[in-house]
Parts: sequence; C-alpha cells; structure tokens
Amino acid sequence: MSDASEAVRVYQHFREIFGGETRYRPGRARRTRETSGSEPFTPGRDPRPLGTAIDQLSSQLGWSGPLSQADLLTTWRDIAGEETARHSEPIAIEGGTLQVRCDSTAWATQLRLMRQQLLARIAEVHPGAGVESIRFQGPDAPTWKRGPRSVPGRGPRDTYG
Repeated sequence: MSDASEAVRVYQHFREIFGGETRYRPGRARRTRETSGSEPFTPGRDPRPLGTAIDQLSSQLGWSGPLSQADLLTTWRDIAGEETARHSEPIAIEGGTLQVRCDSTAWATQLRLMRQQLLARIAEVHPGAGVESIRFQGPDAPTWKRGPRSVPGRGPRDTYG
C-alpha cells in the first residue's frame, strides 16, 4: 500500500507544479502565479487545425497573393471551362495582367470576346490573385531570322542595292 500512497503524493506534487489544482498545505502561504498565456494548459492553447495555422502564417508573411496566383494558374481548367482550357494555357501573371497563350488566333479572338466573363470568374474564385486584365496571344509565329533559310544582311528583300 505504501507504493500507492507514494504514487498519489508524486501525482499531486506534479499537478501542483505543472498547473493543476493547488492543494492547501497548512503552514505555507499560497503562491499565486501570474499567467502569461504561453504556459501549457492555459486557455487559448488548444490545438488548431493545420489549414487555419497555415492560412494565418501565409497572411502574416504576405504570401496570400502569390499563392492565390499560383492556384489560379493550376486551376485554369475550372475557371475557363474544359473546352476553352484545351485550347488555351495561362503563362504568367505580371503586373496584374494574366497572360494566356492560345492554340490559334481564332481562339485568342474568341477569348478576347469572353474577357469580362473570365475576369468576373477569376475575381469570384481567386480574389487575392490581383488580376486586373487578361492578355490573350496566339501561337508563336515562325521566324526567318535564324535557321536554314536565313540570309546575312537584308537578304532577298534588298533588291535595289
């Protein structure tokens, strides 16, 4: 039985030291501790969900805008639609302008007509991305400045010497 009473004494001693209920000891003055809020088992120290902690950290460090922009680039299919996303690809967001490369000039023209609807959808889904306008560009045209058909100087255009 002495082991049980010793265990009870140790338990009560630890509770007294580590923030449990203090027990009254005759002959000793009670100590009152001031809580700073950073001690264990104090109110407000309950664990929070990881998503909430990450959201709070990203807003404190100023990462909300860049994270929202990256999310916009990865979820373009949900914003523009399945058919439109097959023929267009967001490239970058620079200075509040979303740059989108299209498969053809016809798709670029069609998306220019849909610009306001796409901007409204982006503002609804990703308000922190900071997208103010969209620039649609067609496919890159071939250049004759380099490659097997290039000619030094002005080349065949220089017919008058």
